[in-house]
Amino acid sequence: MKQLSKETVNWLEVGAEESGQRIDNYLIRWLKGVPKSHVYRILRSGEVRVNKGRIGPDYRVQDGDRVRVPPIRTAQCDATMAPKSGPLLNFDILYEDAALLVINKPSGLAVHGGSGISLGAIEQLRALRPEAKFLELAHRLDRDTSGILMFAKKRSSLVALHEQLREGRVRKIYLALVRGHWRDAKRAVKAPLQKHLLANGERRVSVNDDGQVAHTIFRLRQSWPNATPPFSLLEAELKTGRTHQIRVHLAHLLFPIAGDDKYGDFALNKDLKKQKLKRMFLHASQTGITHPDSGQPLRFEAPLPAELEEFLAQLNQAHAETI
Repeated sequence: MKQLSKETVNWLEVGAEESGQRIDNYLIRWLKGVPKSHVYRILRSGEVRVNKGRIGPDYRVQDGDRVRVPPIRTAQCDATMAPKSGPLLNFDILYEDAALLVINKPSGLAVHGGSGISLGAIEQLRALRPEAKFLELAHRLDRDTSGILMFAKKRSSLVALHEQLREGRVRKIYLALVRGHWRDAKRAVKAPLQKHLLANGERRVSVNDDGQVAHTIFRLRQSWPNATPPFSLLEAELKTGRTHQIRVHLAHLLFPIAGDDKYGDFALNKDLKKQKLKRMFLHASQTGITHPDSGQPLRFEAPLPAELEEFLAQLNQAHAETI
């Protein structure tokens, strides 16, 4: 990817793999480090032109389009306004070919940067691969959730993966450790979810009859009924993909996820930190898709991170000592 001039007008030509993107996303991809508010300002002002004509922020670029980008001077994109980032991570790559890139995302890393958030996984990967013509998130994971995260390396792959997600043809399985003695080998939960904002502007989700349909299947993997408090390790299969779906369904059932700082047991979380569980115990462990090019089935698996394995080992050891 070429370096854009900050002092003169730039002309970009849209390639086949970039075709179909909204103009705002296309510009954000090129104008790394420039605040999104500034990108939208130059769109609203008409300074961005496509094929010499004015366009709106919802315009989708096409193969061969010539995009005029005005000078983006240093004073307009002061480094203090851009998200800060530490050293680039060495991602654990689970799968890669010409169409897809699949990583095992660590907990604590946002999938993309935002207000007050360090550069996310997508920005870090783009920085590591400046030659990549196309690299986009295929889906999202909560910041504190670890595990399988997929990226598309071609526009056609992104479209195909989004279609599979919409049609429920992607199999996504998570592992969650919850407080409580879960007794059912298998339980299907269908509880509609609705988003809302708290007074401080924070986004939350709750079970509400007026919400969107949400369906999760839980399977019991292991339990520690004699622990204080008791714990259960569950496998959660998503049948729909609502925001915070697993976390809210489990909290609604009074089985909060260990370490969940939004919907969990806050007193318990404080104690768990003393026991070296300093994150939410939710991990995207398995994903099954159809390859967007070949049509062949693919299955990815991400092992539990060491800190989660170690906490399970503590539970097993404590259980053994009580026998």
